Amino acid sequence: MDAILDGLKFDGNGLIPAIVQDAENGQVLMMAWMNREAVAQTIETKRVTYWSRSRQKFWIKGETSGHIQLLKGISVDCDQDALLLQVEQVGAACHENFRTCFYRDIVDGQLVENSERVMES
Repeated sequence: MDAILDGLKFDGNGLIPAIVQDAENGQVLMMAWMNREAVAQTIETKRVTYWSRSRQKFWIKGETSGHIQLLKGISVDCDQDALLLQVEQVGAACHENFRTCFYRDIVDGQLVENSERVMES
């Protein structure tokens, strides 16, 4: 596993972007940041772990909300500087309680919600 992690190109802050998609239907759920330890922990436990830039600590998706992400697959882009995680999403991926963080579209210069909340916040 070290050889794989050594090949990843983390940025100057030691982070790599992770795009997350539903393994079943391909829907893009969110984007977050991971450091080397978060990637290793995710691969080892199959529970997706991120690095919170604002809180400067690890967070296992769903540890407080119960809206967990179970890792089903992980892909690395051609430059090895971005990850694509395929997950089984339980509940909402978005902290605003939408299934996906991409719940708004730009339409005629306005933000328009394209889905409903999984649950009210």
